[in-house]
Amino acid sequence: MTQKVVFLDRDGTINVDYGYVYKLSDLKLLPGAGEALKLFQENGFKLIIVTNQSGISRGFYTLTDAIKFNNALNTELGKYNVHIEEFFICTHAPEDKCICRKPSPVMVLEAIRKYHIDVGASYLFGDKLSDVECGENAGVASFLVTKDNSLLYWANLLIKQFI
Repeated sequence: MTQKVVFLDRDGTINVDYGYVYKLSDLKLLPGAGEALKLFQENGFKLIIVTNQSGISRGFYTLTDAIKFNNALNTELGKYNVHIEEFFICTHAPEDKCICRKPSPVMVLEAIRKYHIDVGASYLFGDKLSDVECGENAGVASFLVTKDNSLLYWANLLIKQFI
C-alpha cells in the first residue's frame, strides 16, 4: 500500500526563521501553519520534514539541540492534533558538499523508500528555491511558501482543487 505525503521544509515554512533556529524560546509557528498541516493530515497525508540544518556543521548548535527543537515543534503542533511522522535532517554546510543537502533529493528519496510513498499523490513545500528544486528532483510536485502564498494558502488550494 502506498502512502501520500506532504514533505515540508521546517524554518520559514512551518515556524519563523530567525536564522539558525534551535532554541526552544525561538519556536513560533507561522500564521496558519498548524491549520494547514491539520487540513493535510485530515485528508490522509502523512507529514514529513526535510530540513537543512547547517548550523550543526558550523558549530552553532548540536544535533541534540535540533532534535529537541523538532520534538518541541511536534508538541506545539499537537495542539492542532497534528503529528510530524519523521524529521530528515542534513547536518552539513554547503561547503561540505554532501549528497543529502537540499536541493539534492536524497532525503526525500530516502523517505519515499521507507514509507512506500506515492510520489504522484504527494507534495513538497518550502520557502526557498532549493526546497522546490529538491522536490522536483525527486519527482514530487513542489510549491514555494511566501508571505503571499502561505502554507495555509496552498493547503486550501490543493485540498479544494486537486484532492
